[in-house]
Amino acid sequence: MAEYFNRIAGRYDDWYRTKTGQYVDRTEKWLVFSMLQTKSGKALDLGCGTGNYTLELKKRGFDVIGLDASEGMLEIARAKGLNCIKGDAYSLPFPDESFDLVLSVTMFEFIHKPEQVISEIHRVLKPGGEVLIGTMNGRSSWFFFKRLKSLFVETAYRYARFYTPRELELLLKNGGFTEVESAGVIFFPSFWPFLGLAERIDKKCHRKCRNLAAFIAVRGVKS
Repeated sequence: MAEYFNRIAGRYDDWYRTKTGQYVDRTEKWLVFSMLQTKSGKALDLGCGTGNYTLELKKRGFDVIGLDASEGMLEIARAKGLNCIKGDAYSLPFPDESFDLVLSVTMFEFIHKPEQVISEIHRVLKPGGEVLIGTMNGRSSWFFFKRLKSLFVETAYRYARFYTPRELELLLKNGGFTEVESAGVIFFPSFWPFLGLAERIDKKCHRKCRNLAAFIAVRGVKS
């Protein structure tokens, strides 16, 4: 899996500069940071990739470190001046109770033992610390087309495991987290041309229509 992400690292980062990529990035970040209650402190961007969220956390004043398994992704992240290291999500190289916040966006789709990673997140969070996990929802119209494409062309979706909001909530609750809640955005397929309308619907329906969203997020607190 890391080899695949090494190969696509440059294309992955470039996608965020496309019109669709900018809309997706803007909308997903709106959701993530509207849900987060932690506003400062030590943060871990788990599965940081090319540092998209690591950079955003840094801009918002967090003392942040990124971790990823792909050296190709990390090279791009470090070129942005970010503190990012290569590591294993199943065995995080940090002491107990190191972080106020653990953020992980579009990583859980590509791991095989999510319960083990949740246990590690719980371990490295301080009491009262917050976790937020964002993943793709394979039941949305957006990812129906993406997964169909992956049957013919190698894409990340060929290797992904998708979650529902309920599955993510149970993952956190079973891992010992409290105050668990979920939401979602992006309700139209990638070729939808009316992005202004899409953004208005995202902000209006992110709670009640989350099961239909392409991007879903769940947050919880270590009690």
